[in-house]
Amino acid sequence: MTAPSPAPIVVAVDMGYGHLRAATALADALGTEVLKVDRAPVAGPDEERLWQRVRRGYEAISRLSQVPVAGRPLAWALDSITDIPRLHPRRDLSAPTRGVRALERLARGDLGAGLVARLRAEGAPLLTTFYSPAVIADRAGIERVYCVATDTDLNRIWAPLEPARTRIQYLVPTRRAARRLLAYGVPANRITFTGFPIPDALLGGPSLPVLRRNLAARLVRLDPTGEFRRSMPEELAVFLGALPREEEGRPAQLTFAVGGAGAQAAMADAFLPGLRPALESGAMRLALVAGTRPEVEARFREAVRRAGVEPLLGGAVEILRAPSFGEYYARFNALLARTDVLWTKPSELTFYGALGLPLVLAPPVGVHERYNRRWARESGAGLKQRDARFAAEWLSDWLADGLLAAAAWAGYMRLPKFGLYRVLEALGRTPAANVAP
Repeated sequence: MTAPSPAPIVVAVDMGYGHLRAATALADALGTEVLKVDRAPVAGPDEERLWQRVRRGYEAISRLSQVPVAGRPLAWALDSITDIPRLHPRRDLSAPTRGVRALERLARGDLGAGLVARLRAEGAPLLTTFYSPAVIADRAGIERVYCVATDTDLNRIWAPLEPARTRIQYLVPTRRAARRLLAYGVPANRITFTGFPIPDALLGGPSLPVLRRNLAARLVRLDPTGEFRRSMPEELAVFLGALPREEEGRPAQLTFAVGGAGAQAAMADAFLPGLRPALESGAMRLALVAGTRPEVEARFREAVRRAGVEPLLGGAVEILRAPSFGEYYARFNALLARTDVLWTKPSELTFYGALGLPLVLAPPVGVHERYNRRWARESGAGLKQRDARFAAEWLSDWLADGLLAAAAWAGYMRLPKFGLYRVLEALGRTPAANVAP
C-alpha cells in the first residue's frame, strides 16, 4: 500500500492581509496551519530583522502616501516599487528588473534558508501566497512549488531570474495574470488559472449554498425600490430561487475596511458626519474594520465621537478589531456574510466581489491596486467612490436606482468563485473534514 504524500506546507509573509487571507483559506481547507516565513522559527534572527525593516518601510510608505499633497512623493515612490508595465502591445518582458536582481542577491545569502531546510527534511510540497518563498525554493531545487498569486496583474518580481527554467507552478486568480506571466517568460504549462481562494465559510462548498443564500437576502436589502429585481425576475428565480420577503425594509449593511497598513483610515472623518442621519434613523448600518491595529481602532473611535454617533456603537455602528490575524479573519468573514456593500481600497478584497458583494472602491495604493480596480469595474462589480463627504447621498442614489444590486449580481455572475476548490484540485488534495466537499 502506497503511503499518502505529505500535506503541503502552507506559507505566507506578513506583508498586508492579502497574502495571509489567501493562505489561511487554503490552510483551513487542507487541515493545516499557515507558517510565516518572515517570523521565527522559520526565519533566523538576521532574516527576521530584514523582514521587519522591509515591512515597516512598506507600511510607512503606504500610510503616508495617502496624505494629501505632502504624500505625493511617497505615492510616486510606491508606484515605482509596484510598477507593472503595460501588457499591450504583446512583447517579451522577461528581462529581470532591479527587484528581481535584489531578491536573487538575498537568496544567495541566508534568506529563506530555514524554509528550504524544512522542505528538504519533510519532503513536502510548498504552497505559498507570496513570491519570494516560491522563487527561493525553486532556486534551491525544490521540485513541488506552488505559488498562489493574489492580484489581478503581477510585477516582474513574481517570476524568477530565469523564468523559462522555473519549476514553480503558478495558480493565478485572473486570465490577465496568466498572460502577464507568459510575457515574463514563464512556460504555459507552469500556469493554471484558478481564481482567488475565497474562504469556504462564505461559499459552503462547490455548489455554493452559503453564497447563494447570502446573496438572495442581500439583493432584497440592496433594492429597496425593487428597480433591479423587476429588470430580471426570471434570471433571479433560476439562479437563486425565491428571494426572502422577510428582508424587505431591513437596512443595508455598509462595511468600510482599511488595509493591513491602516492606509485610508482617515476617510472615516469625512463620511461619518453625512451618514449620521441614516444611521440614527435605522436606514443603514455601518461596520468600521480596523483589522488587528489598535491605533486604527482608536482613530475610528475618535471619528465616531466627533461625528456624534458614539451612542450608536454596539447597534447601528460597530468597530471590528481583533488582537490576532486568526481572530480577525474569522470575525471578518462572519461580518462579510451579512454585509451588503463593501467599501475598501482595491486590494485582494476586490476578489470578494465574486460573493455578490458590490464594491465601492477607494483610491488604489500602488500600481497593482490600480489594475485590481480596473478589473472590478470592467466586470461591473466595482464602483469608484465619489467624494467621501457626500457618501450618504451617492450611496442613497445608488440604492434607489438599483445600481448596487446590479453590481452585486455582476460580481456573482462574472467573477471567479471557485478558486479555493480549483487550487485544491491542482494540488491533488481534497478538503479537510470541516470544509464542505
